[in-house]
Amino acid sequence: MLHPRRSAQEVLLCDLCETVPLQSHCEVCNINLCVNCVGKHISDSSKDHNVVPYLRRKSPNYSKCPTHPDKHCEHYCEKCEIPVCSTCALYGKHKGHDVSDIQEKLSAKTESLQKDLEELETRIYPRYEEMASDVQTEKAELETKYGKLTTTTDQQGEILHREITAIVNQRKSAIAEMKNKHLSTLNKNTEEITQKMAELKQIMSDLKSILKSNDVSLTSTYKSRNFEFRTLLPKVRVTVPSLSAQKINKDQLNEMFGSLSPLSINTKHGDTMKSAEAVSSPPVKPLLHEPRVTATIDTGYNRYELTSVSCLSEDQVWTCSQLNNTMKLLNLQSELLTSIQTKSGYAPWDITVTRDRDLVYTDNIDRTVNLIKNKQIQTVITLQGWYPLNVCSTASDDLLVTMISDDGEQSKVVRYSGSTEKQSIQFDDQGRPLYSSDYNYKYLSENKNLDICVADYTASAVVVVNQSGKLRFRYTGHPSNTEQSFTPAGITTDSQSHILTADFDNHRIHILDQDGQFLRYIHCDLDTPWGLCMDIRDNLFVAEYNTAKVKKIQYL
Repeated sequence: MLHPRRSAQEVLLCDLCETVPLQSHCEVCNINLCVNCVGKHISDSSKDHNVVPYLRRKSPNYSKCPTHPDKHCEHYCEKCEIPVCSTCALYGKHKGHDVSDIQEKLSAKTESLQKDLEELETRIYPRYEEMASDVQTEKAELETKYGKLTTTTDQQGEILHREITAIVNQRKSAIAEMKNKHLSTLNKNTEEITQKMAELKQIMSDLKSILKSNDVSLTSTYKSRNFEFRTLLPKVRVTVPSLSAQKINKDQLNEMFGSLSPLSINTKHGDTMKSAEAVSSPPVKPLLHEPRVTATIDTGYNRYELTSVSCLSEDQVWTCSQLNNTMKLLNLQSELLTSIQTKSGYAPWDITVTRDRDLVYTDNIDRTVNLIKNKQIQTVITLQGWYPLNVCSTASDDLLVTMISDDGEQSKVVRYSGSTEKQSIQFDDQGRPLYSSDYNYKYLSENKNLDICVADYTASAVVVVNQSGKLRFRYTGHPSNTEQSFTPAGITTDSQSHILTADFDNHRIHILDQDGQFLRYIHCDLDTPWGLCMDIRDNLFVAEYNTAKVKKIQYL
């Protein structure tokens, strides 16, 4: 029903006292006032009022009714929360709804807008100005602070250089002293030999004279000294010393130089706004009680061939075989979208997709790591003395590669930025090898906390090191399971920093938290799960070795 005071047959009353006819209008507060209430209203000094005669007030800009174009929406439907015309309110679809005068809503809204404007002008915007000023101040101090850091680094480098120079000079001095002794020994030996040779020449000259003279007396009195010279002088042997140079351990050298604390970027929470960190942090996704297969892809490979899978998108995956030199891009309907043969003609060992959606594969026989961009293959890494095994792309767009030495005695993980080696991970703090030494698969994945997770099949363990290569933990299977051996193959991680690894002999997936605590198995009727990968929505893709199929599994 219409408000009883707003009927065209009634006198319009003051909005404050509601008893005396109105005479004035406050355009700031959008309310009508009688002569008695004007003074009371403007006594509120919290805002600037603008009271004008009612007939000189600014006319509200009413919207036209969409149902009745000749009518203006002078009323407000409380139920539908929209402006309506009188016809709609009395006879149309808003009949029977609580209807108020649009001026009342306009007045309340105007007051709300005034408060918002006041808060923005007096409180919020000045705070942003202050924050902007603080950032500018911090930027201005950047050169000085980082300049000091660079200077300290140079000073530390000079100290190490001085120490190394002192050691080098000590070694050079020792070498010079040894050289002088060596030369003195040889000179003494030369003098002895020269003296003997002089004696021999004199004896030979005397013998020739005797023989030539044919003198009986000289001949009969001659005594041979040949026996003296048959025993040669002792032969002096002096071995040139060698320098046993120790292999430079880059980690120890880094520690000796001094560590650089990480750049810490913290976004503090404001009074009402979420920080950038809170906005970007992934939502918590609990594990499903019953994981389910949502798609099955037939790759077209033969049984016992499929070893690796890597997601290009939520519905497209790259696959490769250990016995086939062709890598295939397939969709969820098992349709072949693209196929690419390796450059060498040998089967790829492993594949991964980069942040730029390019495919990377390792060629174990050719000793190369190759990038495929626009179907063009370029070799980015060529190894000597090592064979590449498995590969993964990182959040920083680096490549992590597991590899084995030619003699099969050493294995390691190497980080590359393009073709440049940035990091080598091989030993723990006690100098013991982190990974088993053989030609078996060593799949790997980078976790969200930047840990590097390797599924070491021969060691029956998942080996996890932190970003700097320090061992965090080894997972060797569920502690309560003592009957079945743990056979890890593929490995991947999700947005929750879970670690998932394929236990192919036992036909299941292990889910661990980022600290190596076992959480749950995924079964889903898997048949020898081998390669694993994750899409951006945390769907798990599993390559089955026996069936040559890829299963898409929802588990979060």
